[in-house]
Amino acid sequence: MDGLLVDSEPLWKVAEKKVFGSLGLNLSDELLRQVMGFRLNEVVAHWYAYQAWPEPNFEATEEAIICCMEELLAKHAVALPGVIESLIEVKAQGFKIALASSSSMRLIEVVVNKLGIKPYFQLLYSAESEPYGKPHPGIFISAAKQLGSDPSECLVVEDSINGVIAAKAAKMKCIAIPEHEKQNDPKFAIADYTLSSMLTFVDCLKRIR
Repeated sequence: MDGLLVDSEPLWKVAEKKVFGSLGLNLSDELLRQVMGFRLNEVVAHWYAYQAWPEPNFEATEEAIICCMEELLAKHAVALPGVIESLIEVKAQGFKIALASSSSMRLIEVVVNKLGIKPYFQLLYSAESEPYGKPHPGIFISAAKQLGSDPSECLVVEDSINGVIAAKAAKMKCIAIPEHEKQNDPKFAIADYTLSSMLTFVDCLKRIR
């Protein structure tokens, strides 16, 4: 979802810099890229290990970030180019579609309702329901099971390297659509296909089929 359906990564940076900044951490954009694809509880634990703050309350920190993100998404979220057209085409072809995200279900609901895309999905699933987040493949395996689909017949679309690793570990095909700064990152070579945006997704899907 984040960075693929909606350009929420800049909003995450705003929320994380605000909340972690209040705890004494000065996090750059490059540092924040390290936790792309992580679940929020893993993000908080990561930055606490990086620089501990006094009297830690991880749950309160997570809640503060989620509340900030709910406000930012409700105000600023817009579908990235090619997303709506891709969903229309995929649904028309009879594919089952799941939205499997590291974000909390609260934020997933905010995004799909704000963009008006909830009817396209047979399943909304958050990694908060999993014991491990990406790059562990559990989120994708669980989503496939709930859809009644064999993992080997599933296609994952991802923007983070952690997500791509999770998809391949789940034995699924994967299309990577990295953020602009990571377009030439060799780590994405493990994906089956790499695109510059969702605008070319439908054409790529035709080649895969």
